Amino acid sequence: MRIAPPPGKLTFLEHRPELFAAFNRFYGTLWTEGVLDQPTKEVARLRNARVTGCGICRNLRFAGARDQGLDEALVAQIGDAHATSALPDRFKTALRFVDVLLGPAPGVVPAELADELERTFSVPEIVELALTTAIAQGFSKAAVAWGPAPDIPLTVIPTPKPDGVVAPPAD
Repeated sequence: MRIAPPPGKLTFLEHRPELFAAFNRFYGTLWTEGVLDQPTKEVARLRNARVTGCGICRNLRFAGARDQGLDEALVAQIGDAHATSALPDRFKTALRFVDVLLGPAPGVVPAELADELERTFSVPEIVELALTTAIAQGFSKAAVAWGPAPDIPLTVIPTPKPDGVVAPPAD
């Protein structure tokens, strides 16, 4: 089943504009006022897109992460072989954590990974990484459940901001 967006809108969430606006305020705050850098959040979001099969999320890029150096050569390495990729160690640590959170039976983070996380990130950064992953997974699963979206090309969009305004894709 595919629930279409209201006429002239971009997403099925706009059937409930007050909830969509509240979500966008929260999501924008997480992305632009957080302590975790945007490329690391984007790596987590894109790993989720690949694991959940969300074509919308897989083909969107947030401009802030791109502006801070997350290019397509790095994005291409976020697949299942990320542990042996040329990604920076910081991203590999984040992705190991993301994979635990997205796993078929998410559970306790192994002690070795917990230690590595605490050596690599501050506790507030780990919280944001977990929250980014959880939100991305929930959004992706809902989007996939509504049915396949039309194919969209690789699109760079403005990074969400706390004002909750949904900006059109950047040219």
